[in-house]
Amino acid sequence: MVQDGLSEIQEIIHDIRASVEFVNKTEGRRLIFGEIVHQLRLPDLVLIYDCKTRWNSTYEMLACALKFHEVFPRFKDREPSYTFCPSTEDWEKVKKVCSILGVFWNATHIISGSDYPTANLYLNEVCRIKTLLDSKANDEDNFIQLMVWKMKMKFDKYWGECNLMMSIAAILDPRLKMRVINYCFPLIYPPHEVQANINKVRQALYDLYAEYVELHVSSSRGSGASCQIVTNDPVSKSSSSSSSTMTHITGMCEFLSHIATVEPVQPEKNELDIYFEDGLLTATEKSSLDIVNLDALKWWKNTTKYKILPKMAADILAIPLQKR
Repeated sequence: MVQDGLSEIQEIIHDIRASVEFVNKTEGRRLIFGEIVHQLRLPDLVLIYDCKTRWNSTYEMLACALKFHEVFPRFKDREPSYTFCPSTEDWEKVKKVCSILGVFWNATHIISGSDYPTANLYLNEVCRIKTLLDSKANDEDNFIQLMVWKMKMKFDKYWGECNLMMSIAAILDPRLKMRVINYCFPLIYPPHEVQANINKVRQALYDLYAEYVELHVSSSRGSGASCQIVTNDPVSKSSSSSSSTMTHITGMCEFLSHIATVEPVQPEKNELDIYFEDGLLTATEKSSLDIVNLDALKWWKNTTKYKILPKMAADILAIPLQKR
């Protein structure tokens, strides 16, 4: 998705990449560049060379070079063999592109920065990206419009492929629940489609929960402890058998086994309803809980309030969602 956007300034990227390589090639050039940096009272930073196949690496190179955009023309005056200097117009384009790519970079950093990135982390970041692309779709600069249009096509395809699972995963984050859908969907969908999509996610969530309830019921069916009574049978004692005991099934045991088969124990109340009624998980003054960096998967593993939801949450949150 991002590579499609970068293709709009491919020639500028080539010049900046060549500029970074040129400056870093010799100690003398680095010293000249550093002198100009100090003259302009700019921060001491090292020019970064990118990995061409990784958009985030290219973004970091552009963002770093952008901080020295005033240095390169002056460096050119002192180094006649330097022929890759971007123009003022080029730097303006880089600035606009970086303002867009920065949001993608931050989203990727938030997700990949987690030790164990789970599916609940995606929706809020995807929502930010969608809002950004929509706001830039009618930019006054035609090249930004074209870049964003290409990115939006890929975004819509990606969102269409995984929006349901991504939304359910976010709902199973105790900090977010249904509130996150009510917040994000008006930013993602046209007004006339919002409620229908909220209902779609909610229904899918309850349908999925019903499947886990059925699995829970099936596993409990017939799992009751066997009921046997061992007695000393007089017939056994008079027989030549080496054993003097017999096992008998009582009428009560047969009845209890029957009940366990036809009427397995059901949850007293729908656990999803209880989960939503409990409200959002928030930080309190008395709690040491790091609410921002909460590991939702670990939270579900440690909770003792629910029987069925933890299994469902663990399965959903562990699903990898492709990062593009």
